Amino acid sequence: MTRPAITQAMIDAYDEYTHLTLDRRGFMETLTKLTGSAAAAAVIAPMLAANQAQAAIVADDDKRLKAEDITYPGGAGEMKGYLVHPADQAGKLPAVIVIHENRGLNPHIRDVARRIALEGFVALAPDCLSPLGGTPADEDKAREMFGELDMAQTIANVVATVAFLKSNDLSTGKVGAVGFCWGGGQVNMLAVNAPDLVAGVAYYGSQPKDEAAIANIKAALMLHYAGMDERINAGIDAYKAALQKAGKDFQVFVYDGAQHAFNNDTSEARYDKAAADLAWGRTIFFFKEKLG
Repeated sequence: MTRPAITQAMIDAYDEYTHLTLDRRGFMETLTKLTGSAAAAAVIAPMLAANQAQAAIVADDDKRLKAEDITYPGGAGEMKGYLVHPADQAGKLPAVIVIHENRGLNPHIRDVARRIALEGFVALAPDCLSPLGGTPADEDKAREMFGELDMAQTIANVVATVAFLKSNDLSTGKVGAVGFCWGGGQVNMLAVNAPDLVAGVAYYGSQPKDEAAIANIKAALMLHYAGMDERINAGIDAYKAALQKAGKDFQVFVYDGAQHAFNNDTSEARYDKAAADLAWGRTIFFFKEKLG
Protein backbone atom coordinates (compact mmCIF):
# COMPACT_ATOMS: atom_id res chain seq x y z
CA MET A 1 0.00 0.00 0.00
CA THR A 2 1.27 3.46 -0.91
CA ARG A 3 1.92 5.46 2.24
CA PRO A 4 -0.92 7.99 2.71
CA ALA A 5 -0.01 11.66 2.89
CA ILE A 6 -0.15 13.23 6.34
CA THR A 7 -2.45 16.24 6.39
CA GLN A 8 -2.84 19.08 8.86
CA ALA A 9 -6.23 17.66 9.85
CA MET A 10 -4.55 14.40 10.88
CA ILE A 11 -1.95 16.26 12.93
CA ASP A 12 -4.70 18.34 14.56
CA ALA A 13 -6.60 15.15 15.44
CA TYR A 14 -3.49 13.73 17.07
CA ASP A 15 -3.03 16.95 19.04
CA GLU A 16 -6.63 16.73 20.26
CA TYR A 17 -6.04 13.12 21.27
CA THR A 18 -2.82 13.80 23.16
CA HIS A 19 -3.71 17.12 24.77
CA LEU A 20 -7.48 17.60 24.85
CA THR A 21 -10.58 15.40 25.00
CA LEU A 22 -10.33 12.84 22.20
CA ASP A 23 -9.73 9.26 23.40
CA ARG A 24 -7.78 6.57 21.54
CA ARG A 25 -10.87 5.05 19.97
CA GLY A 26 -12.17 8.45 18.87
CA PHE A 27 -8.77 9.34 17.46
CA MET A 28 -8.58 6.18 15.35
CA GLU A 29 -12.14 6.68 14.13
CA THR A 30 -11.30 10.26 13.10
CA LEU A 31 -8.07 9.14 11.48
CA THR A 32 -9.92 6.42 9.56
CA LYS A 33 -12.33 9.00 8.14
CA LEU A 34 -9.47 11.31 7.21
CA THR A 35 -7.36 8.61 5.55
CA GLY A 36 -10.23 6.72 3.94
CA SER A 37 -9.59 3.33 5.53
CA ALA A 38 -8.68 1.61 8.78
CA ALA A 39 -5.59 0.19 7.12
CA ALA A 40 -4.33 3.63 6.14
CA ALA A 41 -5.10 4.93 9.62
CA ALA A 42 -3.04 2.10 11.11
CA VAL A 43 -0.08 3.19 8.96
CA ILE A 44 -0.39 6.89 9.79
CA ALA A 45 -0.97 6.62 13.56
CA PRO A 46 2.58 5.46 14.46
CA MET A 47 4.04 8.21 12.29
CA LEU A 48 2.16 10.84 14.28
CA ALA A 49 3.15 9.32 17.61
CA ALA A 50 6.61 9.32 19.16
CA ASN A 51 8.65 6.19 18.50
CA GLN A 52 10.91 5.54 21.46
CA ALA A 53 12.69 2.76 19.54
CA GLN A 54 14.33 5.49 17.46
CA ALA A 55 18.04 5.72 18.16
CA ALA A 56 19.13 8.33 20.67
CA ILE A 57 21.30 11.19 19.47
CA VAL A 58 23.53 10.66 22.52
CA ALA A 59 23.75 7.02 23.63
CA ASP A 60 22.83 6.25 27.22
CA ASP A 61 26.27 4.73 27.77
CA ASP A 62 28.25 7.60 26.20
CA LYS A 63 31.63 7.60 27.96
CA ARG A 64 31.81 11.38 27.89
CA LEU A 65 29.04 11.53 30.47
CA LYS A 66 28.17 10.30 33.91
CA ALA A 67 24.46 9.59 34.26
CA GLU A 68 22.38 8.10 37.04
CA ASP A 69 18.82 7.79 38.26
CA ILE A 70 18.47 9.61 41.56
CA THR A 71 15.91 10.55 44.17
CA TYR A 72 15.82 13.95 45.84
CA PRO A 73 13.48 15.97 48.08
CA GLY A 74 10.43 17.36 46.31
CA GLY A 75 7.97 19.92 47.55
CA ALA A 76 5.91 17.22 49.24
CA GLY A 77 7.63 13.87 49.12
CA GLU A 78 10.43 12.20 47.19
CA MET A 79 11.12 12.99 43.54
CA LYS A 80 12.74 10.70 40.99
CA GLY A 81 15.01 12.10 38.32
CA TYR A 82 17.76 11.48 35.80
CA LEU A 83 20.99 13.36 36.59
CA VAL A 84 23.75 13.66 34.00
CA HIS A 85 26.94 15.70 33.75
CA PRO A 86 30.29 15.57 31.91
CA ALA A 87 32.40 12.61 33.04
CA ASP A 88 35.53 14.74 33.16
CA GLN A 89 33.91 17.54 35.15
CA ALA A 90 36.62 19.14 37.29
CA GLY A 91 34.80 22.10 38.79
CA LYS A 92 31.26 23.28 39.31
CA LEU A 93 28.99 23.81 36.30
CA PRO A 94 25.71 25.66 35.81
CA ALA A 95 22.64 23.43 35.98
CA VAL A 96 19.65 22.96 33.69
CA ILE A 97 16.36 21.26 34.55
CA VAL A 98 14.88 19.33 31.59
CA ILE A 99 11.09 19.02 31.92
CA HIS A 100 9.34 16.33 29.92
CA GLU A 101 6.28 16.32 27.69
CA ASN A 102 3.01 14.71 28.79
CA ARG A 103 4.54 11.27 28.31
CA GLY A 104 6.74 11.53 31.37
CA LEU A 105 10.43 10.87 31.83
CA ASN A 106 10.91 8.71 28.73
CA PRO A 107 14.01 7.76 26.70
CA HIS A 108 13.71 10.83 24.48
CA ILE A 109 13.83 13.27 27.41
CA ARG A 110 16.75 11.37 28.90
CA ASP A 111 18.48 11.82 25.55
CA VAL A 112 17.76 15.57 25.64
CA ALA A 113 19.28 15.74 29.14
CA ARG A 114 22.43 14.06 27.82
CA ARG A 115 22.59 16.57 24.96
CA ILE A 116 22.41 19.41 27.49
CA ALA A 117 25.16 17.85 29.62
CA LEU A 118 27.47 17.55 26.62
CA GLU A 119 27.19 21.32 26.24
CA GLY A 120 28.83 21.78 29.63
CA PHE A 121 25.95 21.70 32.08
CA VAL A 122 24.70 19.58 34.94
CA ALA A 123 21.32 18.36 33.65
CA LEU A 124 18.50 16.97 35.76
CA ALA A 125 15.32 15.62 34.19
CA PRO A 126 12.74 15.28 36.96
CA ASP A 127 10.00 12.70 36.76
CA CYS A 128 6.93 14.81 37.46
CA LEU A 129 4.84 11.64 37.76
CA SER A 130 6.84 10.68 40.87
CA PRO A 131 3.87 11.32 43.21
CA LEU A 132 1.97 8.65 41.26
CA GLY A 133 4.82 6.15 41.32
CA GLY A 134 6.81 7.44 38.37
CA THR A 135 6.60 7.21 34.60
CA PRO A 136 5.29 3.84 33.34
CA ALA A 137 6.61 2.14 30.21
CA ASP A 138 3.21 2.50 28.52
CA GLU A 139 3.15 6.09 27.23
CA ASP A 140 -0.64 6.12 26.79
CA LYS A 141 -0.94 5.20 30.48
CA ALA A 142 1.54 7.98 31.31
CA ARG A 143 -0.57 10.49 29.39
CA GLU A 144 -3.65 9.48 31.36
CA MET A 145 -1.77 9.90 34.66
CA PHE A 146 -1.17 13.60 34.00
CA GLY A 147 -4.85 14.21 34.62
CA GLU A 148 -4.41 12.79 38.13
CA LEU A 149 -1.61 15.15 39.14
CA ASP A 150 -2.21 17.83 41.74
CA MET A 151 -0.93 20.89 39.90
CA ALA A 152 -0.05 22.84 43.06
CA GLN A 153 2.03 19.88 44.21
CA THR A 154 3.58 19.57 40.76
CA ILE A 155 4.69 23.20 40.78
CA ALA A 156 6.06 22.77 44.30
CA ASN A 157 8.06 19.73 43.15
CA VAL A 158 9.58 21.57 40.20
CA VAL A 159 10.42 24.56 42.41
CA ALA A 160 12.09 22.11 44.81
CA THR A 161 14.15 20.85 41.86
CA VAL A 162 15.60 24.34 41.48
CA ALA A 163 16.53 24.37 45.16
CA PHE A 164 18.11 20.90 44.92
CA LEU A 165 20.31 21.90 41.99
CA LYS A 166 21.19 25.28 43.44
CA SER A 167 22.77 23.60 46.45
CA ASN A 168 24.16 20.54 44.64
CA ASP A 169 27.93 20.03 44.88
CA LEU A 170 28.19 19.70 41.09
CA SER A 171 26.49 23.02 40.46
CA THR A 172 27.62 26.64 40.49
CA GLY A 173 24.21 27.50 41.95
CA LYS A 174 22.96 29.06 38.73
CA VAL A 175 19.94 27.10 37.52
CA GLY A 176 18.01 27.24 34.26
CA ALA A 177 15.16 25.12 32.91
CA VAL A 178 14.01 23.92 29.52
CA GLY A 179 10.72 22.18 28.87
CA PHE A 180 8.74 20.79 25.96
CA CYS A 181 4.98 20.80 25.42
CA TRP A 182 3.56 20.12 28.93
CA GLY A 183 7.06 20.78 30.22
CA GLY A 184 7.16 24.10 28.37
CA GLY A 185 4.11 25.16 30.31
CA GLN A 186 5.83 24.04 33.49
CA VAL A 187 8.86 26.22 32.68
CA ASN A 188 6.54 29.22 32.42
CA MET A 189 4.92 28.34 35.75
CA LEU A 190 8.32 27.70 37.30
CA ALA A 191 9.44 31.17 36.27
CA VAL A 192 6.40 32.61 38.02
CA ASN A 193 6.98 30.61 41.20
CA ALA A 194 10.78 30.28 41.56
CA PRO A 195 12.64 33.58 42.03
CA ASP A 196 15.93 31.64 42.04
CA LEU A 197 15.46 30.45 38.46
CA VAL A 198 17.97 32.35 36.30
CA ALA A 199 16.84 31.36 32.81
CA GLY A 200 13.93 29.46 31.30
CA VAL A 201 13.33 28.10 27.81
CA ALA A 202 9.81 26.97 26.93
CA TYR A 203 9.17 25.00 23.75
CA TYR A 204 5.52 25.32 22.64
CA GLY A 205 4.37 25.61 26.23
CA SER A 206 1.10 27.00 27.56
CA GLN A 207 1.33 30.47 29.03
CA PRO A 208 0.41 31.68 32.53
CA LYS A 209 -2.77 33.76 32.43
CA ASP A 210 -2.42 35.77 35.65
CA GLU A 211 -0.80 39.10 34.77
CA ALA A 212 -0.01 39.80 38.41
CA ALA A 213 1.81 36.46 38.67
CA ILE A 214 3.76 37.16 35.49
CA ALA A 215 5.08 40.29 37.14
CA ASN A 216 6.81 38.02 39.68
CA ILE A 217 9.09 36.49 37.05
CA LYS A 218 12.81 37.07 37.68
CA ALA A 219 14.26 34.69 35.09
CA ALA A 220 15.22 35.61 31.56
CA LEU A 221 12.95 33.72 29.15
CA MET A 222 13.27 32.28 25.65
CA LEU A 223 9.99 31.10 24.15
CA HIS A 224 9.87 28.83 21.10
CA TYR A 225 6.60 28.29 19.23
CA ALA A 226 5.56 26.28 16.17
CA GLY A 227 3.92 28.27 13.42
CA MET A 228 1.16 25.68 12.87
CA ASP A 229 0.34 25.27 16.58
CA GLU A 230 -2.88 27.30 16.79
CA ARG A 231 -3.89 25.91 20.19
CA ILE A 232 -0.77 27.09 22.02
CA ASN A 233 -0.14 30.15 19.86
CA ALA A 234 -3.47 31.65 20.85
CA GLY A 235 -1.83 32.72 24.12
CA ILE A 236 1.33 34.31 22.70
CA ASP A 237 0.15 37.90 22.30
CA ALA A 238 -1.29 38.23 25.79
CA TYR A 239 1.84 36.69 27.35
CA LYS A 240 4.14 38.99 25.36
CA ALA A 241 2.08 42.01 26.38
CA ALA A 242 2.24 41.06 30.07
CA LEU A 243 5.98 40.42 29.92
CA GLN A 244 6.58 43.72 28.13
CA LYS A 245 4.41 45.61 30.58
CA ALA A 246 6.37 44.13 33.49
CA GLY A 247 9.72 44.94 31.85
CA LYS A 248 10.91 41.33 31.70
CA ASP A 249 13.89 39.94 29.79
CA PHE A 250 12.38 37.67 27.15
CA GLN A 251 12.67 36.52 23.54
CA VAL A 252 9.97 34.94 21.36
CA PHE A 253 10.63 32.85 18.26
CA VAL A 254 7.94 31.41 15.98
CA TYR A 255 9.04 28.78 13.45
CA ASP A 256 6.90 29.14 10.35
CA GLY A 257 5.47 25.88 9.04
CA ALA A 258 6.60 23.87 12.08
CA GLN A 259 4.21 21.67 14.04
CA HIS A 260 3.72 21.36 17.80
CA ALA A 261 6.48 19.07 19.12
CA PHE A 262 8.81 19.99 16.25
CA ASN A 263 11.85 19.33 18.45
CA ASN A 264 10.92 15.70 19.16
CA ASP A 265 13.00 13.69 16.72
CA THR A 266 11.18 10.47 17.64
CA SER A 267 7.98 11.75 15.96
CA GLU A 268 8.33 11.22 12.20
CA ALA A 269 5.39 13.38 11.14
CA ARG A 270 5.96 16.38 13.40
CA TYR A 271 9.75 16.62 13.77
CA ASP A 272 11.21 19.54 11.84
CA LYS A 273 15.00 19.27 11.76
CA ALA A 274 15.60 22.81 10.48
CA ALA A 275 13.41 24.36 13.18
CA ALA A 276 14.74 22.02 15.87
CA ASP A 277 18.38 22.74 15.04
CA LEU A 278 17.82 26.50 14.97
CA ALA A 279 15.88 26.49 18.24
CA TRP A 280 18.46 24.24 19.91
CA GLY A 281 21.34 26.47 18.88
CA ARG A 282 19.51 29.48 20.26
CA THR A 283 18.72 27.59 23.47
CA ILE A 284 22.30 26.53 24.19
CA PHE A 285 23.66 30.01 23.41
CA PHE A 286 21.03 31.50 25.73
CA PHE A 287 21.92 29.17 28.61
CA LYS A 288 25.64 29.79 28.20
CA GLU A 289 25.02 33.54 28.17
CA LYS A 290 22.65 33.63 31.14
CA LEU A 291 24.12 30.86 33.32
CA GLY A 292 27.81 31.11 32.48
